[in-house]
Amino acid sequence: MIHCLNCNHEVASNFCPNCGQKATVHKYSVKHFIEHDLVHGILHVDKGILYTIKMLFTSPGHSIREFIQGKRVKIFNFVTLLVLIIAVSHFLSSYSLVKMSDIMPDNQGFMKEYENISQKYPKLILLMTIPFYSIITFFWFKKAKLNLTEHFVLNSYKTAGELLILILFTLISIFYTNISGLGLILAVISLGSYIYNYWFYRQFFSEYGYTKKSLVIRSIMSVISYFFISILVGLCIALFMLLKNKILT
Repeated sequence: MIHCLNCNHEVASNFCPNCGQKATVHKYSVKHFIEHDLVHGILHVDKGILYTIKMLFTSPGHSIREFIQGKRVKIFNFVTLLVLIIAVSHFLSSYSLVKMSDIMPDNQGFMKEYENISQKYPKLILLMTIPFYSIITFFWFKKAKLNLTEHFVLNSYKTAGELLILILFTLISIFYTNISGLGLILAVISLGSYIYNYWFYRQFFSEYGYTKKSLVIRSIMSVISYFFISILVGLCIALFMLLKNKILT
């Protein structure tokens, strides 16, 4: 009889019946980290990051609904996923010579201010958007009887999908610098992001007793509601920062 190294409970099988840890654990080494933790933990195709990304673009609503309902082994943790996506996005942005203010010169003051805020406080911007999404879906999909925390989780994964879509624009802007062309590409990607929102919500809430018509309307209204709220919040933040800068100068 051996004892669990995590909780010291007696273990007679491959896993501890008390805490769930494996009966035997490996000693960390560079070789094992590369072969096991990196390859199997991150690049595993049937679970982990790649699997989660695949599901976010093949069956986003269904997979995240099942995750919230209890099937959580294969889906990557949403907090870690968001942090990694933000890190990759900002890394790639450093190689792009084109900025949002270049694409929208008529709104240069606003776009520069918004860009400065988003680059300086990326986690703050992210945390601001997800609660808004959560409150909106909580309102439009009350019949689902999910609590606000569950709405926060589902919208966190949806936001991860949106950020991955926006990374596509960043990648394009590294190799293609035509301003008018990028403006058109950004418009298409932005439209794709809203369509993704709708698709995600329609799939996720499809098993909660809504009629097809009601599901379509509520999914569309969730996207429209957030669109107007995000504009309002963005304008308020940008206006506040512009006024603050003028006062200081």
